Amino acid sequence: MERKDTAAENEIVEVQPQQHPQPASKPENGEVVLVINHSQVHLPISVILATVLWCAEVVCASILSKLYHDSEDDTWMGLTIAFMLIPAVLIQLTLTFIHRDLGMDRPLVLFMHMLMLGPLIRCIEALVTYGRAGRQEEPYVTISRKKKLKKGKGLPMEWEIGHSERRLAVHRNAFKRTAIIQAFLGSTPQLTLQLYVTIQEKYVFFHARFILMIITLVSITYGALVCSVLAINIKYDEYKVRVRSHAYLCMVLWRGLEIATRVVSLVLFCTALNLWIIPVGLANLLFFFFLPWVEFWARRGSLPENVEKDLSKVGTVMVLSMVTLLYACINVFCWSAVQLNLADHDLIEKKPRWNRVALYYSARFAENVLLTVLWYLYKSDFYEYVCAPLLVVQLVVCYGLAVFFMLLFYQFCHPCRRLFHHNVEDFLSCFCCRRSKPKEKDVEEQREPSLTEDKEEASPEPLLEPAKEHPPESVVQLPPDDEPPPNAHVDQIGDRETDEDLVDTVNHNSVKVEA
Repeated sequence: MERKDTAAENEIVEVQPQQHPQPASKPENGEVVLVINHSQVHLPISVILATVLWCAEVVCASILSKLYHDSEDDTWMGLTIAFMLIPAVLIQLTLTFIHRDLGMDRPLVLFMHMLMLGPLIRCIEALVTYGRAGRQEEPYVTISRKKKLKKGKGLPMEWEIGHSERRLAVHRNAFKRTAIIQAFLGSTPQLTLQLYVTIQEKYVFFHARFILMIITLVSITYGALVCSVLAINIKYDEYKVRVRSHAYLCMVLWRGLEIATRVVSLVLFCTALNLWIIPVGLANLLFFFFLPWVEFWARRGSLPENVEKDLSKVGTVMVLSMVTLLYACINVFCWSAVQLNLADHDLIEKKPRWNRVALYYSARFAENVLLTVLWYLYKSDFYEYVCAPLLVVQLVVCYGLAVFFMLLFYQFCHPCRRLFHHNVEDFLSCFCCRRSKPKEKDVEEQREPSLTEDKEEASPEPLLEPAKEHPPESVVQLPPDDEPPPNAHVDQIGDRETDEDLVDTVNHNSVKVEA
């Protein structure tokens, strides 16, 4: 392809017909741009994993409902079916809404959604798209641009997005949303119910119930991982984010321990004080549901206009209400990793608030301890063969480990930790400095009077010498690449949320930023 005269303006150096990335070059404006001809299409493992978890949970819940029906446990059967069908219906509506099936002539897909088999047909479509990709040359849809972090600096990169990758990006975005819906609107109440039934039935385990509890725990952990990764992608949408395997391991330990201890604390409290679990659950849910709306009214913001083109104000309010409901359900069981901003187009607060994180985990830790202590005081005779104090200590230690792995992730494993203005270590050092300042003042006050007299007799000229040791020119200023750039406008493709599969080692999805 010929070299263009406006290369410096568009910051595109040259594009040649080859698959490997070209070496970085330097245009007239001095910015290095790495040009890639085509982006590689990867297997949609996140789509397959979300579909497998959904199918396994539905099958196990159906078998368990049949066992409850045979044993005439109508209450447990009704709740199990409800926690299976409600998220399934929401998943069908989400997939239909994202893929805009109502405006297309696709009767087979709509029929599969009516049969509650929408995830299956969508997974098959994604696999067919992946199988056909690369067989014949196709024109690219757009040129996407992001910055790749390398030693704290951003290297601009540009590459072409083809039709196949765009379709796979839509599927990945849709299944990430369905994974979160399934995890926190279906799996968390299902796990809580089955654990409660297991304790009420004196540890009589059905094989189906035990398998369902394991699947729901895995589904919740996966949904929490998706929340954390999406939060990173949205906050740092101009960067090519690559989450490494040790970061995933740290997040799994963090989320798994946090969710497990929260569910066990709620179930133990429910077994001791059955009726009090209702106000506790409603208080948590309503607080996190109305918190974004109170902040929206306090800011006197206006509703975002581009949530969906065809929606009216009433439809926009309904969509935002569903988003805040999902946000509240997530925060009842674990930290959502994001703060909602209903006045913004992306609905996400881009600036991280560490005080919110500290306040949430402090309040949640105190609540879990209070629930377990109340259970210990009002527990039934069923727990006489259980070492109750040891169980309380185990829950406290496990939640402390969850917080420890969270701090470990943000300090060492976060893919964009070099862009943080302040990290965990900075806050700890500031806290230690505040504790040590009074001690230093006491030491200065206890100095000998002779030293203070010498200072008073000294001339004022030596007082200017410390300023010479640290002149203003010695202050080191970070280059612009080390600072997080302002948030760019993101187009309608939505590729900023499609960045990785849990098994892929390279982050291949990207955000299209208008140059």
